[in-house]
Amino acid sequence: MASDIFDLRTRVTKALAHPLRLKIIDQLDLDQERCVCELVDVLGCDQPVVSKHLAVLRNAGLVTSRQEGTSVYYKLRTPCIKKFLDCIDHVLKEDLQATREEMAGVSRCISEGEYKEGD
Repeated sequence: MASDIFDLRTRVTKALAHPLRLKIIDQLDLDQERCVCELVDVLGCDQPVVSKHLAVLRNAGLVTSRQEGTSVYYKLRTPCIKKFLDCIDHVLKEDLQATREEMAGVSRCISEGEYKEGD
């Protein structure tokens, strides 16, 4: 039974829905492989934990891997994932700016005596 595009998108976004996996994505590149041992050092996590999260990312199609002896090397499959994360950062920045502007308006109302408790 064929999955529809929304099921496939859900698989990818679920793979990104963990802080450690986002940190791993941040450490990887399209044209440069990173050994699991390097990621363990950078992320400060145990090797089995990092490997488990890399497997989730690989199964979602976000990273590729190759084995050389006892070492496994990973890299991003496509560069667009970094652009997707940049888009998320833009959303967060815009939301923070809107919140700041809203708080500035509330602060102005309070200082001008226009705001009453319970409003």
